[in-house]
Amino acid sequence: HVAFAFISVGFTLKMALFPLHIWLPNAYTYAPSAVTAFIAATATKVAAYAFLRFVFTIFGADFAFGTMRLDVLLLPLVLLGIFIASAVAIYQTDLKRLLAYSSVAQIGYVMLGVSLGSATGLTAGVVHLFNHALMKAALFLAAGCIFLRINSLQLADLSGLGKRLPLTSCAFVLAGLGLIGVPFTVGFISKWYLILGALERGWWPVAALVVVSSLLALVYIWRFVEIAYFRPVPEDAEPVAEAPFSMQIPVWLLIALTIGFGMQTSLTAGVARKAAHWLLGVAP
Repeated sequence: HVAFAFISVGFTLKMALFPLHIWLPNAYTYAPSAVTAFIAATATKVAAYAFLRFVFTIFGADFAFGTMRLDVLLLPLVLLGIFIASAVAIYQTDLKRLLAYSSVAQIGYVMLGVSLGSATGLTAGVVHLFNHALMKAALFLAAGCIFLRINSLQLADLSGLGKRLPLTSCAFVLAGLGLIGVPFTVGFISKWYLILGALERGWWPVAALVVVSSLLALVYIWRFVEIAYFRPVPEDAEPVAEAPFSMQIPVWLLIALTIGFGMQTSLTAGVARKAAHWLLGVAP
């Protein structure tokens, strides 16, 4: 029991699960954008994967959910994390710090799937590990393109960015739609399975909270949209060119995957479903 508790705390610290997320905002904000994109797509995901293997492969679902009541412990933490981190993201003035707090909320979705303790919920958690990596890597790489040309990621300095850097701004918005969970993006698939998993357990308030939390994501993504597209370009702003193709290509490749896997879900969701059944030790 003690070993399970201590190792669980260690893994949740590494994946920045609320309230052990304090290290993540500064790490994501001050690291170079390329490094931030890499660690956002991999570091917390590896910790989450290790946690899943530790819980289900070593100790087993019966011990984790029957004896230790992992679902009861995780559920309030992940719901608090999703809402508090999303609310904090809304009030950020730095674009990368906004995305950092968004990442804390998105990790909450992964662990929400785990806390449901069912094949559908675990499918949602596993598929969101992959989906969030695509979306957040695209967002941080787009932020890097913006910083290269504007030399700032303060939201106040991004007025009229949609006119100054139309391709980069469009890429950022498309990836942001995935975070919100708009249909035909990978984020929709994750939240769809989360809602299904919650309804299977009879936890309709949890399903409703997943929907409401998407509105918070809409608010912080809309902050960028409003500043970039509905505010004029500053009069003293110098003309700037888009970032070089070597930086644009990875961004748009990730955007294509975000939309492609959102429309064709059989590969990602199918693999996640098989993984969930294998971890739980049940037949598909």
